[in-house]
Amino acid sequence: MSKTFDRYAGIAFLLIGLLFVIESSKIADSAYGSAVGPKIFPMWLGIILMMLSLRLLYEAFKNKSEVEASDKLQVKKFLIIFAAAALYAFLLEKIGYVISTFLFLLLAFQTMERGRILVSTVVAALFSGGVYYFFAEFLGGSLPGFPVW
Repeated sequence: MSKTFDRYAGIAFLLIGLLFVIESSKIADSAYGSAVGPKIFPMWLGIILMMLSLRLLYEAFKNKSEVEASDKLQVKKFLIIFAAAALYAFLLEKIGYVISTFLFLLLAFQTMERGRILVSTVVAALFSGGVYYFFAEFLGGSLPGFPVW
């Protein structure tokens, strides 16, 4: 990536991590007096994000003269995956988790690297089906199933 982009991303992620830590401290402690409450997970996610963004800022400012000429922003790929993510969120309830996740992953894999359609199809199918089975059947969670027509 470009050093300028890394600097801006590092600052943005540092601020987001700080926001996580500040907002998670506002979450109430556990009602039973346990040391581990609902605020621990988001607080530690914020701390980890802040540490990783500090590392990114350190790397970005360490070598100021290093510029990659071959690194171009891939705006087209970003927009395709962003639109696919928005469509995924819209279709999740309508066509179900397995089908929408499969289609999203297949589109994302093919956007990132053209070709190898069979491998992309198998990985997307195994991942979407596997996660659905593990979460819905094994753990007893709730995910939108298959569409009922």
